[in-house]
Amino acid sequence: MLGFVTIGTNNIQESCKFYDVVLPTLGIKKVLTTERYIGYAINNNLEKIEFYLMKPFNKKAATYGNGTMIAFLAKSRFEVDNFHKIAIENGAINEGAPGFRPSDSSDYYAYIRDVDGNKICAYSPSKA
Repeated sequence: MLGFVTIGTNNIQESCKFYDVVLPTLGIKKVLTTERYIGYAINNNLEKIEFYLMKPFNKKAATYGNGTMIAFLAKSRFEVDNFHKIAIENGAINEGAPGFRPSDSSDYYAYIRDVDGNKICAYSPSKA
């Protein structure tokens, strides 16, 4: 359904530093760096960039969307836990500790706000 996702950043170096540490917990790697944007891909398909950090094209301040969230698929609850822990250790704000949601579900989620305030989730579906 989706080709790729971009999020805006006001400090591409700081944002890159954050995601370079956090995304490998989910098997995602930086594969492209330019002055305006940085691209990330999953380790088993490095040619297909699916996530970009980007300075806004209109040169205005990047803002997060109220109600907007990006969710990364994790292979296990361990990956979700590790993603959350590493993100918090690197400056993210906790938006929901790892756990089952809803509480009677076997789907496992964790939520953070990145260094620009974007809401990011890692989740492991019940079949993972």
